[in-house]
Amino acid sequence: MLVAVLIANPDRPSITDAVLAEARAVLRTEHQPRILHGEVAAELLVSGEPSDALSLTETLRTAFSDEPIDLAVLPADAHRRKRLFLADMDSTMIEQECIDELAGTLGLKDHVAAITERAMRGEIAFEPALRERVALLKDIPVGAVDGLIAERLSLTPGGPTLVRTMRAHGAQTCLVSGGFTLFTGPIAAMIGFHEHRSNVLGVSDGRLTGTVEDPIVGKAEKRATLIELRGTLGLSPADTLAVGDGANDLDMLAEAGLGVAFRAKPAVAAAAQVRIEHGDLTALLYLQGYTAAELVA
Repeated sequence: MLVAVLIANPDRPSITDAVLAEARAVLRTEHQPRILHGEVAAELLVSGEPSDALSLTETLRTAFSDEPIDLAVLPADAHRRKRLFLADMDSTMIEQECIDELAGTLGLKDHVAAITERAMRGEIAFEPALRERVALLKDIPVGAVDGLIAERLSLTPGGPTLVRTMRAHGAQTCLVSGGFTLFTGPIAAMIGFHEHRSNVLGVSDGRLTGTVEDPIVGKAEKRATLIELRGTLGLSPADTLAVGDGANDLDMLAEAGLGVAFRAKPAVAAAAQVRIEHGDLTALLYLQGYTAAELVA
């Protein structure tokens, strides 16, 4: 069996009885919907093989192209609830790009943000682009990071609930970022991740040196982290979940049992198994079949 999941943003509930009736007709299923959260999320069982999931997802997207609804058809099997979760940080678990905000302290935000955007779209290689941007950060006081976290950065809605709910049900969680440990440490703690992996900025006399230590956490390292943690925990690929938005997340998303593009760059959204464009991060819980009653706020 397969399961079709329909998800709306909690601020704009859209999964009405009429929507569910149309979804049943489109999918030609006789199964009654299972309501996961009011008019925010619901699912329908559908007959089919895993190889049918992509075509059925596209059929639903076509039918609901004008609605603010995210749609996915997934295997309804014993691996649906994941036991390992890896997440990108910038523009995924938080709503900003940390390196752009750091550059803003020097009046260089627009310049650095343009490079960041090209790297996240996959138009330029991530590692040289990171070194180029980090070089521009030379002499920024390390203490500026605390102020940015407090004043400029905001958690993406649903993120803490996502992580804490998965932890409450026994999953291991890791924040893995092409950003910097100065940010991932505090942010991982705020959200509730077990651990974090990211790049280490060079520091001397309390100021950034404009360098970043090797190895750089980029596309290959993110995938390698998933494989490492999966092996340590003795899990199958199907037991893993990853989420991200940029080109440096592609290999990690492809390696995961369920790879989710969250409000992602076009190339990432096109390549990922599932894309979330309307819902918040609790959408990843509904994809796993969690109900509102099971969520840990």
